[in-house]
Amino acid sequence: MPQINCPQDVHALLGPEMSALAQEQLRVLLLNTRNQVTGQRIVYQGNVNSSIVRPAEVLRHAIVDCATSIIVVHNHPSSDPTPSPEDVSITRDLAAGAKLLGIDLLDHVVIGGDRWVSLKERKLMD
Repeated sequence: MPQINCPQDVHALLGPEMSALAQEQLRVLLLNTRNQVTGQRIVYQGNVNSSIVRPAEVLRHAIVDCATSIIVVHNHPSSDPTPSPEDVSITRDLAAGAKLLGIDLLDHVVIGGDRWVSLKERKLMD
């Protein structure tokens, strides 16, 4: 099981695959108490311009798989990983919902081409 210690680990795990996608896709990485990836789920696949996600859709996977923490990852097919206002908004909603359930949202990583942005590192999660 791969272990995630930083956003670079997320990009190393998913970047090559997700940067090649023609459509936007949102995945959730499910982690145990040691930050080891116990699973990953594709939550949403949409068109190039939007990714509308309900927090319940993301958090359901964490509950079913008994994950103690999660990392949300999605791609921007434009190759520009700059988070949109919608990305920031959904991240804050996810963090609030996860907290109520006792699940830690560790990060939201946006992949664009060979680059990535961590919303946690940019202090955009709360």
